[in-house]
Amino acid sequence: MRSYNLFCLKSVTGLCCAVPESCAVPAFVDGGRWTYNGKLEDAQAAPIDFDGRAAETGVRFNGFYLFQTVDPRFA
Repeated sequence: MRSYNLFCLKSVTGLCCAVPESCAVPAFVDGGRWTYNGKLEDAQAAPIDFDGRAAETGVRFNGFYLFQTVDPRFA
């Protein structure tokens, strides 16, 4: 699994953006509306709703992967 930087939208509980370390952080992920929530380097530490295959597809087309999670670590 590739390494991702995780960001969470402050105004929507559980909305996350995973950005590969090798990619630039998208402009919409600004410090005012999103918060950095750490690095994801291993599938076992991933939020329970993180889908690795969907992430790879999202990154291929957009450079990032947006997903919603109910994992309390990312609420």
